[in-house]
Amino acid sequence: MRLAPLLQRCSVIAALALAAGCAPLPSRHAVIGTPAYTPAYTPAHMPGYTPSPAAQAAVQSLPDAALTAQQRQQWLDRVSWGTNDVADAELQRLGLKTWLAQQLRPNLAPLPGAAQQRIDALEISQRPMSAIVQELTAQRQSVQQAASPEDKAQRQQDYQRHLNQLAADAQRRFVLRALYSPAQLQEQLTWFWLNHFSVNLRKADIRAWVGDYEEQAIRPHALGSFRQLLAATLRHPAMLRYLDNASNAAGHINENYARELLELHTMGVGSGYTQADVQELARILTGVGLDLRPPDAPPPRVRPQLRADYRRAGFFEFNPNRHDYGPKVFLGQPMHARGMGEVDEALDRIVAAPATAQFIAHKLAVFFIADEPPPALVQRTAQAFARSHGDIAATVATLLTDPEAARFGQKFRDPLHYVLAATRLSLNDQVAANVTPVLGWINRLGEMQYGHETPNGYPATQSDWDSSGQMTARFDVARQIATRSAVLLRADPQEPLAQPPYTALSALACVRQRLPYWSQATQATLAQTKNPADWNTYFLSAPEMMYR
Repeated sequence: MRLAPLLQRCSVIAALALAAGCAPLPSRHAVIGTPAYTPAYTPAHMPGYTPSPAAQAAVQSLPDAALTAQQRQQWLDRVSWGTNDVADAELQRLGLKTWLAQQLRPNLAPLPGAAQQRIDALEISQRPMSAIVQELTAQRQSVQQAASPEDKAQRQQDYQRHLNQLAADAQRRFVLRALYSPAQLQEQLTWFWLNHFSVNLRKADIRAWVGDYEEQAIRPHALGSFRQLLAATLRHPAMLRYLDNASNAAGHINENYARELLELHTMGVGSGYTQADVQELARILTGVGLDLRPPDAPPPRVRPQLRADYRRAGFFEFNPNRHDYGPKVFLGQPMHARGMGEVDEALDRIVAAPATAQFIAHKLAVFFIADEPPPALVQRTAQAFARSHGDIAATVATLLTDPEAARFGQKFRDPLHYVLAATRLSLNDQVAANVTPVLGWINRLGEMQYGHETPNGYPATQSDWDSSGQMTARFDVARQIATRSAVLLRADPQEPLAQPPYTALSALACVRQRLPYWSQATQATLAQTKNPADWNTYFLSAPEMMYR
């Protein structure tokens, strides 16, 4: 942890602030009659949010002794989006073993009523995605039917506004859950996997899909089966649009998704697969695409000998007319032509590859533990992934309870972690009526949800987020949260702010508990402040607040 340079940098920023006062199908169909492929990891074998024996065994390896106040803060900073008095009291009441066991298999405990009401009021909560898609289709078509250039411009503007609103709904829902859900580990892992299987809302109409992508493809599997998670992302319109597999067809191969699936989602670059494997996987994925027509629309015309291979579920479609049924060799083994069965078999091979276990284990360790996690810790985590066939809860439990993970406070907070931690602390048990300012703070610091331009997602290491410009911006954001957190409590921006418009952080038990463990320099800076607003500002911008 590079506290000294950060301390110096933050001191300079603080001093300045004080001074300022503030192809048709091939004809090779001889093997089409091969029996259907049965995936190795069928739902009966896939652990979900039921007790995972491996995860629970890892939890039971923890000591029985009660946690100190400092230890509670450390565990909350690692497992949750940030501590506050409510979270600290819950961990103290339950004890570490029970609390962590619940986090690893959340019972989907409800959010506070007011927070759930905010979510329920969103369009993405009130309308099924099929209805939204039909309306967007009608809006898009109406643009071309406009009677005048002015009318066309207005219709286009309405369409774009609708797309923007759907994306903003998804962002607000995510923030409300991150701030208030009791299932904090599930919330953190939902973000981890969203960033791992990253899509960019700026492309095409993906703004309309990001909320459904999180809700249907990511969140249900965040602590479940990696194999199911991988399949869910593969079948979702957001991913198929973003990485262009919707246009991948026999004779018109598009390798984008196949390449990123291997390089970024599973095995990792340099892990042993070849460019030939990318090309073969792209062929395997031909025909995997979308059908955005109403659910009761008739199926497309399919060649008689291929009709049994046609699949549609929701908006996902496997169209055998577009599939390359030629012989293939993938990851060193032949692949029989089975249509969608080829995709299932390919995913099974990928998930079972040792490189996938290693890649996922390392990325989880970097996210939770340290930028350069101990190799032995990563290896044990990879072994847990492999033994459990990709049980995410078992993998994460092994990581979090490993003795080599006992060094806390090594992870520099990326902007999302920082803003959510500061907001959770400042609001404590108060439910935000308007989280739009939170989205603004996150965006200002450069980590807009669903907004990374390239499919590798946002970085998770300190060197990517600790520049002087970032730290100056963080100080400004800290000051806004510290002195005007009450803006989050009013639904109407015209309402007068509560007075004072902030929580006095020094009055919170969890704040008082951590101060003795902070540096003398930070404590001296806080002692010199003249009022609670300044105290809040320098507490939230302290070097120690940058770590979790």
